Amino acid sequence: MFEGKYSKLLTIGLIIGIIVIIGIIGFFTFDYIRNSKIKSDASDAVGRFEGNVENENKENPETNTIDDVTLNIEVENIITNTDGSSSNGEKMYKGFPQIGTIQIPKINLEYPILKDASKSAIEVSVAINGGPGLNKVGNTIIIGHNYRNGTFFSNNKNLSEGDKIYITDELGKKVEYTIYNIYTTEPEDSDYMDRDTEGKREVTLVTCTDDTKSRLIICAKAD
Repeated sequence: MFEGKYSKLLTIGLIIGIIVIIGIIGFFTFDYIRNSKIKSDASDAVGRFEGNVENENKENPETNTIDDVTLNIEVENIITNTDGSSSNGEKMYKGFPQIGTIQIPKINLEYPILKDASKSAIEVSVAINGGPGLNKVGNTIIIGHNYRNGTFFSNNKNLSEGDKIYITDELGKKVEYTIYNIYTTEPEDSDYMDRDTEGKREVTLVTCTDDTKSRLIICAKAD
């Protein structure tokens, strides 16, 4: 009698264990596929953005820059809806305006840069959160989530001073930046946003630390 009850309990426990194992495997499989899709979509968007901008500049050579001075000529309706733009020609990524791209070879990162850092926008990519704009004189802030799964700014903690960041803006100009300062600070600290760049072009990458209690700040200046 007791042996029969023990056998039933063992069987139930085994079934529960198998279900738990299958659930864990399913979760990690889904997470891996999801993260791979995020990176693949971002990589495609980066290539598409840079290709579109290059085509715009070929068709409209007056949009090129000369000695860092951008000619103020408006280009309208060059990009069509078939390659990720809005009806007015604004480039889009997953429903949000895209104004550039970021690439960091050291950590194999490449993402579209979105125009505004709304809560919903930074769930699909990194975004501008202050400053004069991409590749402009001053300090431009770019924020991204640290989901600790390899997406967005999860691997920023692996960067070091001297590593390179590449920013491409709407006019197709790609600028190389060199990291010169990395530190953590409290979430309430915003001093990094207002620093004097002494007439230089800089970017600041901001994300959470792994424990979410602090902010990881990475400062880089144009070469």
